[in-house]
Amino acid sequence: MTSELITAAGPATTLPVGDGTAADPSSPTAPAAIHHRFEQVGDVKVFYREAGSRTLPTVLLLHGFPTSSFMYRHLIPMLADRYHVIAPDLPGFGFTDAPERGQYAYTFDQLARTIDQFTVQLKLDRYALQVFDYGAPVGWRMATAHPERISAIVSQNGNAYEEGLSEGWSPIQKYWKDPSKENRDALRDFFKIDAIKWQYTHGTPDDSLVAPETYTLDAALISRPGNVEIQLDLYLDYATNVAKYPEFQTYFRNHQPPLLAIWGKNDPFFLPAGAEAWKRDLPTAEIRFVDTGHFALETNGVEIGTAIRAFLDKHVK
Repeated sequence: MTSELITAAGPATTLPVGDGTAADPSSPTAPAAIHHRFEQVGDVKVFYREAGSRTLPTVLLLHGFPTSSFMYRHLIPMLADRYHVIAPDLPGFGFTDAPERGQYAYTFDQLARTIDQFTVQLKLDRYALQVFDYGAPVGWRMATAHPERISAIVSQNGNAYEEGLSEGWSPIQKYWKDPSKENRDALRDFFKIDAIKWQYTHGTPDDSLVAPETYTLDAALISRPGNVEIQLDLYLDYATNVAKYPEFQTYFRNHQPPLLAIWGKNDPFFLPAGAEAWKRDLPTAEIRFVDTGHFALETNGVEIGTAIRAFLDKHVK
């Protein structure tokens, strides 16, 4: 078990944050071509980014709220010379279809079923999981259902333990307990651009490292007609993720997947205790903390990408 703090400055040999590569002999020297594709999965056309040879081990990147696979735009080329990298947009997010409510159940069970079928159609029979935020409970469901498919796990602020939930969840937890119109409406400010920008900049020592197209794109896609109601449905269903934490923890304990938890330690939603909690179930897990906030890849992409690459090189054959 290791636990360490990575600073924004990083080792002297790395290139500036956001460059997408690192001046390290083990790091890629040229960016890989990233393909932008669609796959029809039932009634949902899933958008995804793909890079790297399909003959290489696969890494599946699952994004969180309120973003999309765009959050992995710098990480993908850091991995794609050695790995086949796939990053889909979840239904209701990014450029994946957002079917109307009533035509598609906006629950985490259903998101997991769609992405699981997506992996089947792409013939991804074994892969490492990289999860963040909402991507975590989607990924945990997939791993629990098909443990034989998971070669390793990287969690960047993707929670699986109750001690990882901060007080920032209080208004959402109130909605879980009483899903009234009043409590639902009280959450609508979460989807405005100022609140989305705050998620990106809170806890970052230098918020000038956060590119404005990140929160601007997220806000534009979230604000499409009907999408806020979809997001509020998912807020309500998030309670099912917490209820399933013991089931997910049983998976970790029984199957002992190699795991790297690399955490923005100033995250206002998911506390460092959520990362440290893996020690109980996965004694060999690597736990690292980065001096930044929730969207850690935006400010510390080189350090995090280099750590992920080294972890995968160690555990994924």
